[in-house]
Amino acid sequence: MTLAEGVQLVTFIILTAGVVLAALGVVLSSNIVYSAFLLGGAFISIAGLYLLLNASFVAFAQVLIYVGAVNVLILFAIMLVNKREDFRPLKFNWLRKGLTVLVCGGLFALLSLTVISTPWAVTPTPGASGDEAIYLIGEHFFSDYLLPFELASVLLLMAMIGAIVLARRDFEPEDLITGAAADLQLPERSREELLTGAGKK
Repeated sequence: MTLAEGVQLVTFIILTAGVVLAALGVVLSSNIVYSAFLLGGAFISIAGLYLLLNASFVAFAQVLIYVGAVNVLILFAIMLVNKREDFRPLKFNWLRKGLTVLVCGGLFALLSLTVISTPWAVTPTPGASGDEAIYLIGEHFFSDYLLPFELASVLLLMAMIGAIVLARRDFEPEDLITGAAADLQLPERSREELLTGAGKK
């Protein structure tokens, strides 16, 4: 084994351990904010594995999309919602835990059997790798797959507009707010009220 192969093997072991430990932390942590941060660590470790496979574009896309967008969105959703509920013990909690352990153990055994029984012969691939793959992906995006690429951007734009519409607070007249809605009313005033108040002064 050469020095480069040894460094690659040690890096692979460290990144794999990081993925497994971060994934266990996501599942076992009682704090949901810590779980979200550990999920970001798992995504970054997976991006490192992609770099070891010489798939730099997939690694950067992993960091930009999953860590920079999805994980940050999860954190914002957790911190903005901030829903607090009293702890209530669930009925048949031991049964749920037992089923969870059974399903996870079965999946682990199935994946382990697949890893052991699969011949992992390393064969050179004729396709482009490294920076050449990025150029080929860019050419395909703007030639063969231009329509799906543009449709994906329109879909993301629609999702952003929908999020803005859902997050926007509409002002309601005070005489229509009754009951439980009155307790949830925020101490805000509409723009018209602010303008009329400034005009009176």
